[in-house]
Amino acid sequence: MRTARLLVRHEMRLFASLVLWVVRRTHGAHGGQVFGYARGQGAMMSGLGFVCLVETLAMSVLLRDWPTAHAVFLFLDVYGIVFVVALHASSVVRPHVLDPDDGSLRIRRYVHVDLRVPLERIASVRRELRMTHERADGQLDVEVGARTTVTLELTEPVTHVTFFGRRRQVRIVRFHADDADGLVRALGGALGRARL
Repeated sequence: MRTARLLVRHEMRLFASLVLWVVRRTHGAHGGQVFGYARGQGAMMSGLGFVCLVETLAMSVLLRDWPTAHAVFLFLDVYGIVFVVALHASSVVRPHVLDPDDGSLRIRRYVHVDLRVPLERIASVRRELRMTHERADGQLDVEVGARTTVTLELTEPVTHVTFFGRRRQVRIVRFHADDADGLVRALGGALGRARL
């Protein structure tokens, strides 16, 4: 029952992101500085959407003599296309947010990851391109297109809550930003002001 609730909530948040994307609004920025990450996956998402569209057309032709099966598969295929578009929309409207007034960096990916890192817990930030990631205790890799471009090392752990509600303590966070250099500069400036 709990899993079903989580899945329904996930779908609703995805479709809310689609609405925000259509009306050109972002979620949770509140005056902070935003850093996108969607460009790093744009080609992949476009390719996935195209494959879903081709499959929809092919299944329509193959099942034209079976109306019930055709209707079921058409619904599922159209839903799949909308899901892919909503997934991409969620990455556009839910960027990373640096908010010095709030004293946090919010690291996000789709509607799955939303990690707030207090600025006072950041020991160091650096631009670091990584294409391979091995799971390790105390590390969180928020990959986009199988890569990360920014690495944070923390003075003390923050709690990351996974999709199914499991809690993990992390001290190293790696994530992707389209303008990684700009994010590192802005975060370095915010950290300098916070430590004065």
